[in-house]
Amino acid sequence: MSKNKPTLVILAAGMGSRYGGLKQMDSFTPEGDAIMDFSIYDALKAGFGKFVFIIRKSFEADFRAVIDKKLEGKAEVAYVFQELDNVPEKYVNPDRVKPWGTGHAMMVAKDEVKENFAIINADDFYGQEAFEVMARSLESKSTDSYEFNMMAYALINTISEHGFVSRGECSVDEKGFLTDVTERTHIEMIDGELKRKDDEGRFVPIAENTVVSMNFWGFTPKCFEFGGELFETFLEDNKENLKAEFYLPTIVNEIINSDIASVEVLKSDAKWFGVTYKEDKEIVVNAIQKLRDVKVYPTKLWE
Repeated sequence: MSKNKPTLVILAAGMGSRYGGLKQMDSFTPEGDAIMDFSIYDALKAGFGKFVFIIRKSFEADFRAVIDKKLEGKAEVAYVFQELDNVPEKYVNPDRVKPWGTGHAMMVAKDEVKENFAIINADDFYGQEAFEVMARSLESKSTDSYEFNMMAYALINTISEHGFVSRGECSVDEKGFLTDVTERTHIEMIDGELKRKDDEGRFVPIAENTVVSMNFWGFTPKCFEFGGELFETFLEDNKENLKAEFYLPTIVNEIINSDIASVEVLKSDAKWFGVTYKEDKEIVVNAIQKLRDVKVYPTKLWE
């Protein structure tokens, strides 16, 4: 495997509570392709050489049965488990049912990721161009570099017609570098206007062209230096909170507030789509079919 081929880390341990089922494995084509299949296909085409799946032990067998044969002979594959008990013992709470969030997920992949890597959500469709832009950026950097990046999307291109979504709202300086990510946990279209909930739970307007993160980040292995202590502090602060999540943007904010690292904001015109709610599925199915109609994707991805 060529030394500078980047790795793709895929966050697939979340259970999809609003969606009502394991949406990572749900089918979006007559041939049974999941959204993740298109990301893997795009990443392979863009030059990614290894795939690391962050999953739960409980669905490992189902997951491997689907993934291993698709990638056999095409790329290296590894599995990492995000479990409720892979935190320091004093923080294990038997009442907790939800994983610890995307920031924790990335940290559990630390021992398996030695190359420059991108990290994405399993159930989001990012578009072919986004993977090409990200791959070129990762290939150009040393694994010792503290120059990281993020794929940016316009908020209006990422919302659901069927309820609220959560997004990382990004502040970007005039040179195109990220200066802040604020996790907005409730954004929705209300009477034709985009609004978000503020800290008091009131709805306030948010601009359609707001730059948002869809959890498509590009890192070198140096990023792991920023998460460990933060997560420990988070666990201490949230001992009693069974639903608190440690988000990837929390680590990113630590990175951009440090004196040694930066996050460049990459732009792609690719349209993002995803399924937060069951009702979103039809939109994604139709969008994928349109891309297949114009031959962006073959009917059979894995032949």
